[in-house]
Amino acid sequence: MAVIENAKVAVVGAGAVGASTAYALLIRNSARQVALYDINTARVEAEVLDLAHGAMFTGSSNITGGSDLSAVEGAHVVVITAGAAQRPGQTRLELIGTNARIFETMLPQLLSVAPDAVYVIVSNPCDVLTTLAVEQTGLPPQRLFASGTVLDTSRLRWRLSQRAGVAPSSVHAHIIGEHGDTEFPLWSSATIGPVPLLDWKAEGHPPLRQEELDGIAHDVRHAAYTVIQGKGATNYAIGLSAARIVEAVLQDEHAVLPVSTVLDDFHGLDGVALSVPSIVSSSGARPISETPFDESELSLLHTSAEALQDIAAQVRG
Repeated sequence: MAVIENAKVAVVGAGAVGASTAYALLIRNSARQVALYDINTARVEAEVLDLAHGAMFTGSSNITGGSDLSAVEGAHVVVITAGAAQRPGQTRLELIGTNARIFETMLPQLLSVAPDAVYVIVSNPCDVLTTLAVEQTGLPPQRLFASGTVLDTSRLRWRLSQRAGVAPSSVHAHIIGEHGDTEFPLWSSATIGPVPLLDWKAEGHPPLRQEELDGIAHDVRHAAYTVIQGKGATNYAIGLSAARIVEAVLQDEHAVLPVSTVLDDFHGLDGVALSVPSIVSSSGARPISETPFDESELSLLHTSAEALQDIAAQVRG
């Protein structure tokens, strides 16, 4: 595959997350054309107009969209944010019934106008929706995957960077598993630069302790609940993380990101979508099967997978 020139990205859903994703794509010049689609005509037209008013400041990117499905036609990447939003105190998995029904109707419509696109699911619970969507559409798993724990990983690296006194880009650590309550850090391979986390020392920043890392992991796992409780939704950071994933596809980067794909013989796991380090390029996302786990991490990975498989089975009836 190769870099996709004059690319079009369609964002499905003009709520807080969809609008923030479109905004991030525009200001980062992620794609030549960004299209925003929603069945709520007044809302989507207002969002497109508001974004278009900033055209003077967004380089060569432009925004189109509306409530007609033709807005999505010809997209190289389709980012799906549509669905019921997570309410304060509600887990992501509690959304599944409503959003699964929405997807059953929506996916065939999207595929009819963008049959060759790479699909990125951001709607929650993204892992279970991805598993069901691959089953429904028959698309190869690498072409239909979820944003997964890319945002959670950014939250983790930000917290660790603050504590260690380095830039977030110098922290190499991943959150994997479910994008939700059973996610966990891959501590065994986490480093700051080339230095294992517990060996890191810097002036004014005492060494990290495992108990402290456990606290950071807890805060990251519950970060969305904190934001939702305070402002009703998470939108800016997820919009930026979705734009980053899109760029990896359009630029054929072969970037390593913890997106959520339906796994095939990954450390004994099959047929369930959850996040593991994956190579993201113009052909989609492929899990890195050589990813190392210690014994406790492998157990946590299987626990996360079992929780998601149980929910998917309930939805299937």
